[in-house]
Amino acid sequence: MLGIKYIKADPTQYIIHFQNGKVKRAGPGLAFFYYQPASSIVVVPIGSADAPFIFNEVTADFQSVSVQGQLTYRIADPEGAAGLLNYTISDAVDHYISEDPDKLPQRLINLAQVFVRARLGELDLRAALQATDELSRVVGAQLAEASAVTALGVEVLYFVILAIRPTPEIGKALEADSREALLRQSDEALYERRNAAVEQERRIKENELNTEIAVEQKRWQIRETRADADLAVEAKEQQLREAQLAGQIRLEAERRQLVEAQAVNTRTLADAAAYQVEASLKPLHKLDRQVLELLAVQSTDPQRALALAFRELAENAGKIGQLNITPDLLAELMRRE
Repeated sequence: MLGIKYIKADPTQYIIHFQNGKVKRAGPGLAFFYYQPASSIVVVPIGSADAPFIFNEVTADFQSVSVQGQLTYRIADPEGAAGLLNYTISDAVDHYISEDPDKLPQRLINLAQVFVRARLGELDLRAALQATDELSRVVGAQLAEASAVTALGVEVLYFVILAIRPTPEIGKALEADSREALLRQSDEALYERRNAAVEQERRIKENELNTEIAVEQKRWQIRETRADADLAVEAKEQQLREAQLAGQIRLEAERRQLVEAQAVNTRTLADAAAYQVEASLKPLHKLDRQVLELLAVQSTDPQRALALAFRELAENAGKIGQLNITPDLLAELMRRE
């Protein structure tokens, strides 16, 4: 009543109370009575605010893309912001008498679009579609250092580009290109997998052949070792046979020497015996044969005597006219006692 009003602000609202053109009080979250006809109340929000955006730009290869993102900011210098924009309220703390509070996020978005346009003009379409993180970092740093932002008393807390999309037709073309590339990669992967399988099979076959070759080499070595062993055994047996033969030869030579010695001894004995007989008979050579026959008749063998008698008759057959020999005599002569 009588023009007296009461106002209470939140901690995220900075109030500047102008009275008669001078600042009477200023601060966040103030609550006070004021005289409305002579007062002007400015309420500047100092809390963080989000400003989502989406706008179209052109890349270096003249391809249209849509850029979608979000800008988070806060008014760090509320008095400076109030000097550039009209934050005067009418009755309540959120009833502004002008549209200036709604212009601040748009000004920040326009400035961000300028920075994004400058960067996209250096990139082709494919590079731009993959540059969201880079653009977020670069443009966020440029906004934080921009004099226009500082003049507005604004602090940029966070800037992020959520997506960069081409036009639907270009998107379909890129999808088709990527799909074909993926299909080619799939075919190449299938081809490489088949080649790997063939290569693996070849290695397995090669290992099997190498194993067979190694086995055959081992078998050949075993056969060669056995053959060497057999040759060694045969050589040993041959040496043994040669030693046995040499022993037999030596034995036969010794036997021959023994036989020769025995023959020499026998011959010597025979010569000695012959010499003895010859020596014993030598005196008889001088005797007359008839004397010898008489000496033989004197032996006790009657047949020998008859034989001598017949021989005597045969020698003197010319002197004998007729000689009769009876069967009884012959039987007697043939009979042996």
